[in-house]
Amino acid sequence: MPLLAYRNVSAIRAVEWLTSLLGLVVSLYGLANVMPAVGDFRLGPFPMVFFRATFFALCALVVTLALLTRHRDKAPFAALLNIAGLVLMMGLLWCCWSFYQVSITLDDAMFLFGSEQMWTALVAASAALFFCWRTWGAPVALLGVFGILYMATGPYWPGMLRTISSGMEETLSQNLLYSLDTGILGSTFSIVITTVFPFIILGAVLEGVGAGDSMIRIAFNWMKHTAGGPAHAAVLSSALFGTVSGSAVGNVVGTGVVTIPMIKRRGFSANFAGAVEAAASTGGQIMPPIMGAAALVMADFAGVNYLTVMTAILVPAIAYYLSLFAMIVYETRRMGIRVDDQLNAGIPAPDRQDYLNLTLIFLPLAIIVALLVMGNSPSGASISALALLLPLSFINPAVRKAPLLLLRCLCEGGKTFAQLVMAIAAVSIVISALSATGVPVKFGILLTNVISDSLLVSLAIAALCCIVLGMGMPTLPAYVTVATIAIPAMQHLGLAPLTAHMFVFFIAVGSAITPPVAIAAFAAASISGGGPIGTSVQASRVGIMMFIIPFAFAYNPLLLSVDQAGVAFALLPWLWLLVKVLVGMVLVASALSGFDRRPLSVAEIGLRLLAAILLFAPGLLWDQLGVALTLLVLCWHHRVDFKLRSLKAALQK
Repeated sequence: MPLLAYRNVSAIRAVEWLTSLLGLVVSLYGLANVMPAVGDFRLGPFPMVFFRATFFALCALVVTLALLTRHRDKAPFAALLNIAGLVLMMGLLWCCWSFYQVSITLDDAMFLFGSEQMWTALVAASAALFFCWRTWGAPVALLGVFGILYMATGPYWPGMLRTISSGMEETLSQNLLYSLDTGILGSTFSIVITTVFPFIILGAVLEGVGAGDSMIRIAFNWMKHTAGGPAHAAVLSSALFGTVSGSAVGNVVGTGVVTIPMIKRRGFSANFAGAVEAAASTGGQIMPPIMGAAALVMADFAGVNYLTVMTAILVPAIAYYLSLFAMIVYETRRMGIRVDDQLNAGIPAPDRQDYLNLTLIFLPLAIIVALLVMGNSPSGASISALALLLPLSFINPAVRKAPLLLLRCLCEGGKTFAQLVMAIAAVSIVISALSATGVPVKFGILLTNVISDSLLVSLAIAALCCIVLGMGMPTLPAYVTVATIAIPAMQHLGLAPLTAHMFVFFIAVGSAITPPVAIAAFAAASISGGGPIGTSVQASRVGIMMFIIPFAFAYNPLLLSVDQAGVAFALLPWLWLLVKVLVGMVLVASALSGFDRRPLSVAEIGLRLLAAILLFAPGLLWDQLGVALTLLVLCWHHRVDFKLRSLKAALQK
């Protein structure tokens, strides 16, 4: 038995080593494809059909090998799942070869799809959905399964759901695999491997070079004299860390292991500690310049450049993080938490090296912004930032001692992207099904007929769809699916494309903290020791502005600060809008905390929420009513508080 166990351990280590090696190959191969020319020297781009087929095959190999080790001895049918994965991986490799052969043929001549191509496409889709299920869970994979079934059975559905029959063999072959526009290896896959991929690798290297711990120590040092202390530091460090990773769960794991225990030590409950970290980490996906895969795809879908997206989202992102600070302030008041110097004594002070390590983050990010302003592509900007970061990382003594750490970062980046590709494959299947069956057009007609000209109802339905579809799945699949279905109807009701896409994007990001399946909140609960549902409910309360801000800029597109939002920029109205958002944010934070200078009555909570709604609503009349009600409720509250304090002081005398 010891010999057998030794052999098993050796085999597992060999598979892990091979997975890391292939992850490194994925990173280098993908970077070579998008690397800009240096003088007359250039590696890529490689022939499109060849690269898509071989790159997807490499990603499938990486995911298959990673699953062999990650799921060992955990699932009741682990052995059967691993065998099925190996078989499907071999089938997927054949499908990639078939895609290449057929695509080359289509370049030169006509090609009639038959049963062989249909079954090959179904094998490719089944394998991709299998790996997606094991990597990301059932929700994303089930969407893909439903898309395939609907494409196959569409002509037999009743009423508006019935589709035109164009031959099952051709429909499934083209829309699942054999197309450069739709299907698993279609346009969405192309966007991801050319635009998103360099940012994923850059984020992996940024996370791995050791600047994250320095950010946390500096954030704690800056916030140690506030009552919220560690909670405020968690918001600040997550905002900074979020610009690097663009992943809600990654942010929670990266910063929460340090911040959550210290938030609990300050006197906050386990649920609230986890909720603050989950809400702050989720906001990392909306904090420019690196905002995750969904933001990069959104720029292409909305037909604007990535710099425009960064500019548009900057004010809403800052407003969201300010709302988290406000929530913590009112929570500390409600709980009577004060600054505790004894607790602060245990926080290590940042040293000179910590501040030097910050250059590992801010210099690459500055390069990205500068190059985007100069008109470079997002992929070119990220490649340039990566080229700067690799030698710059030797500022960190840990990297100088172990330079192979950089290779490990590239390996991890390749593995992370390979896993993302499986989710992209499922999303591509859904997009193809929607496109082939005409569901977005039908949904738009149905929505228009049902709600007439009510933009509010349209936005509410889109938000609900985002939250439901976002349960347990990454932001990108939730965003892409809802955007494909709902945005045509939203544009029909007057929203500019960028504003509509930004609305769906925000809500899709927020789905990571909404119960019953809130992946970021659940990750935070596992660290804090709180209840998963309790943490997610608290996270939804703390991060409520993630759901309010989209409605605010849908009715006030000027908040996005760019002309592409549908309204020409004007400084004075924009400044007035910022004031309204800030005041409304404070009103919502105090109302949901149920506390200001003293506990709020139910009537006061209701009036504050109403005042916030009036301030967010467009129009001079609503502004006047909102300002009047705000002044009334705040003056009344402070007047009553002053009287109570005076009475208390008199009684003490």
